Amino acid sequence: MTEAVTSSHDAVKIGIVSISDRASTGVYEDKGLPALQEWLGRALHNPIQFEPRLIPDEQATISATLIELVNAGCSLVLTTGGTGPALRDVTPEATLAVAHKEMPGFGEQMRQISLKFVPTAILSRQVAVIRDRSLIINLPGQPKAIAQTLEGLKDAEGATVVPGIFAAVPYCVDLIGGPYLETRDEVCKAFRPASAQRPARGA
Repeated sequence: MTEAVTSSHDAVKIGIVSISDRASTGVYEDKGLPALQEWLGRALHNPIQFEPRLIPDEQATISATLIELVNAGCSLVLTTGGTGPALRDVTPEATLAVAHKEMPGFGEQMRQISLKFVPTAILSRQVAVIRDRSLIINLPGQPKAIAQTLEGLKDAEGATVVPGIFAAVPYCVDLIGGPYLETRDEVCKAFRPASAQRPARGA
């Protein structure tokens, strides 16, 4: 709580949503929410207030949850799960149903990254949209794949070979009127045009 008051970085509220019939009913432990929270905590300098939700694969419930998080002031909402071709996978449909604008580049890039690892990446249907002043992004269901798509691919020396999608998230949030997100370069280096950059500040 003190950090949010004294930090030189903008505070941000982030919704994280894990979508799974079995995890939401306690059949097995959810791994999506911890993975999202851990990665975001490593990647951002900003003080983060998380709004976590664990819900079943029900389209109406997913859409209602996304609207709730946007109305609660989440500048960024990340979902995990429910983006494949199975009958119960309806996360993309639920996300598009609440969209004011679609951002297709995010889904395209996620599939390009995942294709470097598995040919079944072409079965993924992740989408990203804007609703009001919130960016909503569907991520893969597995924690390892979440990190891969957010960070991108690096070579043995640590140089970025294929950019991850999160590099574009801070500037997108800027453009829709959200807080100034500042990333840790060793995890994911955000890109902004020079005219959109703030002077460097301490971590």
